[in-house]
Amino acid sequence: MKNKKFASFLAAAAALVLLAMPAFAADEQTELPAAEAAEVQQEQTAAPAEQETALPADAQTAGEPEQQLTYVALGDSITSGVGLADMKYNIAQIGYDLQPNFEGYSSQCYTALVGKGLGLDRQHAINLGLPGLMSPDMVDMVQNSAMPKMNQASGSYYVYPEYQEYLRKADIISIQIGSNDALVPCIVGLGEATNWKSEQLAGLMVSGALRDFNFQKLGLFLEALNRMTLTFDESRATNRLLFRGMDEICDQAYTNVTNSLPQIVAGIRALNPDAKIVLLGYTNPVPLLPAWNRYFSKLNRFAKDLAAQEGLIYVDIPRTQTAADGHPTVKGHQYIANQILNALK
Repeated sequence: MKNKKFASFLAAAAALVLLAMPAFAADEQTELPAAEAAEVQQEQTAAPAEQETALPADAQTAGEPEQQLTYVALGDSITSGVGLADMKYNIAQIGYDLQPNFEGYSSQCYTALVGKGLGLDRQHAINLGLPGLMSPDMVDMVQNSAMPKMNQASGSYYVYPEYQEYLRKADIISIQIGSNDALVPCIVGLGEATNWKSEQLAGLMVSGALRDFNFQKLGLFLEALNRMTLTFDESRATNRLLFRGMDEICDQAYTNVTNSLPQIVAGIRALNPDAKIVLLGYTNPVPLLPAWNRYFSKLNRFAKDLAAQEGLIYVDIPRTQTAADGHPTVKGHQYIANQILNALK
């Protein structure tokens, strides 16, 4: 019963975890619920001119196929396009097989938009975003093309021999990783503290709805907190998590990410010393929570400093628009793509 509650909770909160993906699954491909699909369609049709002209004009000239660069996007569910209507994957024996998404990714994800801006076809713009991936997992993928075992916290497990082959052939490699390292244990911890009564609060926390502070947003947070009708023990555990436990989780996550990112960069350079490496920054969904605010602020500073030290291209993405599941919307992916393309000029 606990496992069913856990999967249901993650599916609703969608804390960038692989187990959230069944909520979008149908016939071995993802499909958004009708209300969310309508929202995506509205975004697609609301400003078609903006979508067509959002990419830098000087980056849209396609070369001959033999002259094309190869762009590879590394990341987690943000990169893979979770939440977009046409994301593709297959059911696997353990977890999910994302291989169909490597070249068959959504046309709305930032990998596709960067590829379009650089004039690349699907064989030269590769999406290696793996939902649920944490930073130590990416180290394993870069070094070995495989995770040694399942990540129990996120439910993810990947073995792709072609992972390193894509990296060896790449001219440009972008790295997006680190959000799950804090969000997954925080959201799971909140579920355990409340005996899984925290679905609405968790969804609010990862949605980005609380990003801009004002008293109305604070009221939404407090209302969701009060609506849970917790017992005394649940209230005590929740308060400890929100005001102490999340600091401990985020401190450990920061250590994990700051140890892993240099290893990821070193691993990529060992495979491909000539590739141009783009390091993406972070979007903080809830500045109202001091622990998360400090975590993402510190990570952005670390990533920017690491990029300067290692000769990487740092791309700031603070205003990425996110949906109710915490993943970028169509406009959010457009924004990330524009930031990358502008940095590559």
